[in-house]
Amino acid sequence: MSQVIYLDYQASTPTDPRVLQQMLPWFSVDFANPHAIDHQPGQRANQAVEQARQQVAALIGAEPREIIFTSGATESNNLAILGGMRFLHPQKNHLITVATEHKCVLESAKQLEKEGIEVTFLPVQRDGLLDLALLEKSFRPTTGMVSVMMVNNEIGVIQPVEQIGQLCHQHGILYHCDAAQAAGKITINVQRIQAALLSISGHKLYGPKGIGALYVRHRPRVRLQPLFYGGGQERGFRSGTLPTPLCVGLGAACAIAVQDMAKDVAFVQKLQKKLWEGLHNLFPDIRLNGHDQHRYPGNLNICFPSRVGQKLLQQLPGLAISSGSACSSSDIEPSYVLRAIGLDKDLAQTALRISFGRFSTEMDVDKTIAYFQQTLK
Repeated sequence: MSQVIYLDYQASTPTDPRVLQQMLPWFSVDFANPHAIDHQPGQRANQAVEQARQQVAALIGAEPREIIFTSGATESNNLAILGGMRFLHPQKNHLITVATEHKCVLESAKQLEKEGIEVTFLPVQRDGLLDLALLEKSFRPTTGMVSVMMVNNEIGVIQPVEQIGQLCHQHGILYHCDAAQAAGKITINVQRIQAALLSISGHKLYGPKGIGALYVRHRPRVRLQPLFYGGGQERGFRSGTLPTPLCVGLGAACAIAVQDMAKDVAFVQKLQKKLWEGLHNLFPDIRLNGHDQHRYPGNLNICFPSRVGQKLLQQLPGLAISSGSACSSSDIEPSYVLRAIGLDKDLAQTALRISFGRFSTEMDVDKTIAYFQQTLK
């Protein structure tokens, strides 16, 4: 990584050294099973997991008992959508989601269709935001859940989650929010957005990979059908031995985010502005994808008309940036998110996603502008 400028923070963030320091003892010194509470080593591990649960809960304004540890946001989203709708079926057999959601949400919805549950995939407007009037018109007496992400993983737009939650609450519908790209980066309060379910990913907020969490509201209680079965850990929602080091890492990352969030946001906003202005001066025809205000400032998704994004990447080996979501990088077709906001195929293929984070620098931005200038002249 030392020879490459890393600007792909929406794909993954580095584990913060402060997080790693807290994780290390739980691999080899305090290695006991956190569920083996008949002895002191197991009790210490259990206490560490429960402290991490408190730290995750504090980040989003939840109660510790409402936090379920998972392997990451993909599992959290699957558990929320599949588990939630399977429990509600057949009384509620209609799910609403959005065409620009992460693939794990869209694929979960498609799986439910195979099981006889009706799914509405709502379009978005050209700025990437959901039309709230269209959402409300889509409600049915049989609608059980609405799943809309907070921050889009490709174009960075922030959906009006408080209004979405309010509409769902008024109609007695569960609201699931995929907050993988939002948790630890922007303020989240599950009470304010009236979420019934909310998904978190560790490696998107400077924690380790392989760990995530699902907020499951306790009052009024939300019930889920488990995806797999075993010892009944995590309130019976998610059986299996918890990885103490990873739980500790996620908790530490959440605690640091509470402390550093305002500083981090101001910093990435400064970098985004500098890079956008620098690239726009070089290439006046570039365009920003997604709403220019309602967006996470650590994201720049831009199109270079008449240039193909994949070819740009091949000419910029010193930059770690992407042409779309990390989960879609093997696709030949242009981003489905960009097509959903109205870009034609040719224009969508010129897009690049550049994302910043806590460990980016102004020098990174200066060098990036220089790379584009030299390579694409």
